[in-house]
Amino acid sequence: MPLFVLMTKLAPESMHDASGRQAMGKEWLSKVRATCPEVKWVAHYSLLGPYDFMDIYECPDVETAHRVSLISRSEGALSAESWPALPYDQFLGQLEQIQP
Repeated sequence: MPLFVLMTKLAPESMHDASGRQAMGKEWLSKVRATCPEVKWVAHYSLLGPYDFMDIYECPDVETAHRVSLISRSEGALSAESWPALPYDQFLGQLEQIQP
């Protein structure tokens, strides 16, 4: 299944209450699981930098990845970007195929 990386930025005020943040995260995940049951979660990270969270997930197609991002935005994220990702060994295979 294709691999995607979801980069999310939240409003600063949503980061001041740990229990509220945890509840929002659970609500978001519940909505994604209900709407996109075919999504397989690989990893979830909190970040320092321009994004607050990075989720790595597999899903069958780009339309499903769009839904994941749209749900994130509808649940209060300031920005949510889903990027297609390719494991490094597969990247090398692609590179070998284009070399003369």
